[in-house]
Amino acid sequence: MNESLPQMQHPEIQCRVRVARGVDIAVGPGKMELLEAIRDAGSISGGARRMGMSYRRAWMLVETMNSCFVEPLVVTATGGRAGGGAQVTARGEEVLRIYAAMMSEVEAVARRHLDPLMPALLSKAVEPGQS
Repeated sequence: MNESLPQMQHPEIQCRVRVARGVDIAVGPGKMELLEAIRDAGSISGGARRMGMSYRRAWMLVETMNSCFVEPLVVTATGGRAGGGAQVTARGEEVLRIYAAMMSEVEAVARRHLDPLMPALLSKAVEPGQS
């Protein structure tokens, strides 16, 4: 195999839907991933670790999400002997379900429209990292 030839990259369709409320992003792929991580870890710090982000950044994202909705998506309990933690609320779970369902539909529509372009994208070798 000739190492100097560019490696063939197979194209993939990536859809990223965000919902803005004013200048704030209320819902988006990163925030939904953080909500899932908090739900699974039982804390903002555990969710942040799972995602490889700082606690401060995760806290700011949670604050933004909570401020964009009438009801919070995440509630916290202060630490101490019983420990602290965070819980995704029923509203947060609903947002996760709705976002996942919406993304399934968006991706299906994107595939339906973009699949005819895939052969044209496959016909050219692309260096990794180029677009």
